[in-house]
Amino acid sequence: MKFGNMSRIGKKPITIPEKTEVTISEGVITVKGPLGVLSKSYKPVVEIKVENGEVVVIPKKEDIATRALWGTYASHIGNMVSGVNKEYEKRLIIEGVGYKANVAGKVLTLNIGFSHPVPLDIPEGVSCEIEKDNIIIKGINKDDVGQFAAEVRSKKKPEPYKGKGIRYIDEVIRRKEGKKAM
Repeated sequence: MKFGNMSRIGKKPITIPEKTEVTISEGVITVKGPLGVLSKSYKPVVEIKVENGEVVVIPKKEDIATRALWGTYASHIGNMVSGVNKEYEKRLIIEGVGYKANVAGKVLTLNIGFSHPVPLDIPEGVSCEIEKDNIIIKGINKDDVGQFAAEVRSKKKPEPYKGKGIRYIDEVIRRKEGKKAM
């Protein structure tokens, strides 16, 4: 079995937009932009170079593990560069009679049909807004935004009969038919 020798994502250099600065020191890549600073450590199996306004990721060895990380690191750096320039956003919809959400300080409180409200601490670097039935989660770190959105959704997953629960705005819920009276 022969493996492809190039990562499609890894091959492409990542263009650094203006007002964005990428620095590399001792296994840590730092990206500074108009919206903030993100840092991530990386294993020395790849070499990361900043040249001519672009970031280039180069594998040091030709083995499977290195190739696997090559595209992953390139993808992470791309996400960091775009995150410090434009916030990532996830939108969730709360569906159900009397279901609602509130934000007070760094706590998102969900009233989702339980006998008690469900408080969730909003992680550092992530912000939450409520617009009617929508929860808008924003932040510069794609991982943190996605993780918190998944956490919020997990508190009351959409059910297939009435579609009640918390779902992503673009998520399609497969509906089932209820019991039929004979």
